[in-house]
Amino acid sequence: VPYLDGAPDPLDFYRSWISPNRPCVIRNCLQHWSAPRLWTYDYLRQKVGQKQISVAVTPNGLADAVNGDRFVMPEERSMKLSQVLDIMEGKVRGSPHVCVFYVQKQCSNLLEELPELTSDLEPHVAWMSTALGKMPDAVNFWLGEESAITSMHKDHYENLYCVISGEKHFLLVPPTDRPFIPYGLFQPAVYHQREDGQFEIIDQEGHKKVPWIPVDPLAPDLTRFPEFGSVSPLQVTVRAGEMLYLPSLWFHHVRQSHGAIAVNFWYDMEYDLRYNYYQLIDQLSDITLT
Repeated sequence: VPYLDGAPDPLDFYRSWISPNRPCVIRNCLQHWSAPRLWTYDYLRQKVGQKQISVAVTPNGLADAVNGDRFVMPEERSMKLSQVLDIMEGKVRGSPHVCVFYVQKQCSNLLEELPELTSDLEPHVAWMSTALGKMPDAVNFWLGEESAITSMHKDHYENLYCVISGEKHFLLVPPTDRPFIPYGLFQPAVYHQREDGQFEIIDQEGHKKVPWIPVDPLAPDLTRFPEFGSVSPLQVTVRAGEMLYLPSLWFHHVRQSHGAIAVNFWYDMEYDLRYNYYQLIDQLSDITLT
């Protein structure tokens, strides 16, 4: 993945990266934010430690992922941020049984749940907003354990992913590789932790089946999914102070260092020729979901 140094010119960025749908990492563009300097756990405890936030809880770190013949979503638990930070630092155990925590609720959870932190960064990325001619649809806050993994998927957003502390490890697959990416239709379900600490999977009765990617791109079962052997993945580690431009419709799988903190900006994609092209290759792929 190519690297850029410093905030780019909006028109150049649109022509060189957004329009051709190419990812890149941008360094030295967050120095004017105070968040990279201030957002220690002690600072977060003092400023927003008592705020209730939504936390994804799973037995295995895989939220929104295929488990057997189910697409399983996490248990959503309301917790004080200070409780989550205690878990990250190992001061308390989240459960008598294995339990993985990840602050990953989207829909602009930074603005909705932790607005006190917005003064420590920009409400939007000015050069990106200029390049696209619009403001972001959502600004999200991320904090999780090393075991928390985001399964491979794609989004209909232009994504600027800013790492505040720690590291994020991305595996990226271009939209043109869609014919080699297996999809299936899965019964939706949610994890639920019982009083004895064990997790159970509860089906969401009456809901439509969910199209999702069942393959683990880090250890693909090529006997089951031989077509996946033809993908052309990119791997990149985004470090503190760096920003990844993740173009719309790129497939991505994400891991992280323990307790990493990040903020991302989602800008709705343009439903233009690129989108039509993707829809075409999606429908021409070996597995077509309707």
